[in-house]
Amino acid sequence: MEPEKGARWLAPEESEAWLAVWTMTVWLPVRLDAQLRQDSDLSLPEYHALSQISMAPERTLRLSELAVVANMTLSHLSRVVSRLEKAGWVRRIPDPADGRYTLARLTDEGWHKVAAAAPEHVDAVRRYVFDSLTPEQKRALGEAAARVVEALGPPGIARA
Repeated sequence: MEPEKGARWLAPEESEAWLAVWTMTVWLPVRLDAQLRQDSDLSLPEYHALSQISMAPERTLRLSELAVVANMTLSHLSRVVSRLEKAGWVRRIPDPADGRYTLARLTDEGWHKVAAAAPEHVDAVRRYVFDSLTPEQKRALGEAAARVVEALGPPGIARA
């Protein structure tokens, strides 16, 4: 098969960077999930949902908003929240401002669970992401990641 002549192929340094980004996006969640399961008996999506709810005002967040910030479909989030609810860490309640929506509210037990899991999780993030970087590299990583996220556009909107 002949390569397409009009394609915008990656330059060698772009290809090297892309392979590093791809490897990071595949392996970092795997490592963080393993750490959370071992240390806290939580999956990465469960921890992420709990942590996002814990940072919301009154530790309460609309499920539709949680799906966006947790980067989950509503059906996946529903399964995650069902597990959290069964464990007693989250309660689903109708949104008093608009009954068409459902809220996820962190229980006191949920707050204690996420607070207990956070130190070891943050340590793993530091170990895997930040400890081997200089301050300049940390800034560059944050800026580069923000630009990539910006190019992706709002969640749920496909871009060409």
